[in-house]
Amino acid sequence: MKKISLVSAALALGLSSSMFFIIPTPANSGVLAHQIKKQGELGQVFINPYDVAPLTAIVDRAGKDITDIHVRVLGKPNGGVDINYNVSQNALLNHDGVPIWGLYPDYLNQVEVSYTFKGEKKKEMYKIYAQPIVTLSRDFRFEHMQKRVPKKVDPEFKDRLYLINNTITGIYKPFDWRSGYGGAASWNDYTENYIVDTTGEVRWYLDYAKFYDRRERNVENTGMMMGFHQLPNGDLSFGMSQKYMRYDLMGKQVYERILPRGYIDLSHEVLPIKGDHLLLRVGKYNYHHKDGQISHTVRDHIIELDGTGKVVNEWDLNEIFGNNIYRSNLIKALDPRAVCLNIDMNAKEIDASSDAPFGDKIGTGTGHNWAHVNSISYDPTDEGIILSLRHQGIVKIGKDKKVKWILASPEGWSDDFKAKVLVPVDKNGKKIKCENSKCEGEFDWSWTQHTAWLTGRYENKGNIKYLSVFDNGDGRGMEQPAFKEDKYSRAVEYKIDEKNLTVEQTWEFGKERGFEFYSAVTSNTEWQKDKKTYYISSSNVNLLRPDKTIKMVLIEIDPKTNEIKFEMDVESASRDDVAYRSLVINPNIFEY
Repeated sequence: MKKISLVSAALALGLSSSMFFIIPTPANSGVLAHQIKKQGELGQVFINPYDVAPLTAIVDRAGKDITDIHVRVLGKPNGGVDINYNVSQNALLNHDGVPIWGLYPDYLNQVEVSYTFKGEKKKEMYKIYAQPIVTLSRDFRFEHMQKRVPKKVDPEFKDRLYLINNTITGIYKPFDWRSGYGGAASWNDYTENYIVDTTGEVRWYLDYAKFYDRRERNVENTGMMMGFHQLPNGDLSFGMSQKYMRYDLMGKQVYERILPRGYIDLSHEVLPIKGDHLLLRVGKYNYHHKDGQISHTVRDHIIELDGTGKVVNEWDLNEIFGNNIYRSNLIKALDPRAVCLNIDMNAKEIDASSDAPFGDKIGTGTGHNWAHVNSISYDPTDEGIILSLRHQGIVKIGKDKKVKWILASPEGWSDDFKAKVLVPVDKNGKKIKCENSKCEGEFDWSWTQHTAWLTGRYENKGNIKYLSVFDNGDGRGMEQPAFKEDKYSRAVEYKIDEKNLTVEQTWEFGKERGFEFYSAVTSNTEWQKDKKTYYISSSNVNLLRPDKTIKMVLIEIDPKTNEIKFEMDVESASRDDVAYRSLVINPNIFEY
């Protein structure tokens, strides 16, 4: 029987062949199949595969079971840094291909992929062009993005990678904290989150435009991205106002969850702890005061969530601190122009009254910014939490929801809490004389500090715990100096004896740099186990100097010798931008 093609049949009916799609049959499919262009023996390259990390790609495995996979993203000629990592079978299956991470933007990258297929070793070179980074254009922003200026790189630290968490502060602010709305939604600013190598080149970028609703019609998509931590498997946890998230560095979403009902204003900290549990710093919606008033609270609740997002624990600092929420000594000593991220260079004074209108305003009592928790540390030995309260001090709260100790000047605490203030001692255990918030010798408390974290430099077993802190230094000694240039910030380490309630200062860096290292707000200090260093970000140097560019000063330092191993200045693109934290990133994220 004679076969008639679809085209012939169409023409016989007087129809145009252009009206038909040709449907290949098994007989002709080999002839008509689309020829896929490939650079190597694997499949195609998919750039920005998950739509939020434009400096990533996947080389499709094309159904091949390959093993012994290694990736090298070549650095630029003349001093560029290679990024090397192995790819596990789990990672290959998770992405159905070879994940490529660490591309340069607006550049034709050279990527070497080596692997074994059917017992034969292969090595292929892929050319991958990654798009330019697109940032926000707005009034008073005069640069594309922050300018990175390396100052020192020890050869052993050449391969280091650092994540920078910076904000592009908005001009339009209908939820402005000064208007009384308050909360993390008022910080509805785009957040630039990117990773740089030690030459200052950007090697990873999170496309913030995919996360925000700048029209502010959806409050769930407002607020700064803050509280970044890298988990052991390489994922990033972070939050923004009304939701918390976990993504891998390829940009693949692990989850994105709204805060449980009744909680608002997530900011500052999203801390991974045991299992898949998280500790979040939040506020409480429609909080009932003891006197019958109702208001939202400001940065004074901690909640623990399990891996499914259920609340399994809550710390209400208003209840835990009782009358001590009215301690105003430090609050009255603060510089009113720089109250954490509520920056107002025209502010003249602080109203610490408990009768002030409720809202995200510094003050005393429930409904005001009386505590301002900006970091959480978890002690697995007794399930206690250590909190940095910017406007009060550093405190540890036990499993029983009672204050265990306080690392702060004793001035202003009630008698029952004053007994829990740690007593400063020297290295021989001898008590140090302190008076009017100042101590003899080398000891000092931390002031308006950030990141009071248990340091991995020590085991922290039994009653002896070690804490690393970024001591911002505002209100130092419960006063403002005659000249702002007399202020300084520092990274500091403390040894705490929880049984005898004593504290010893064991290390510091930054005091000797004076005002050139001073950051009135934000910043962090964190121990790096692999290099036995402290990584420090003094995140807003020059904030109080309108004639100079604000900059982050990033330092990695050996605390045994105080030798700086790495230093970089990251200069702001605008006088209005405020940086939050920076952290060291492990590139070997695909070995899991």
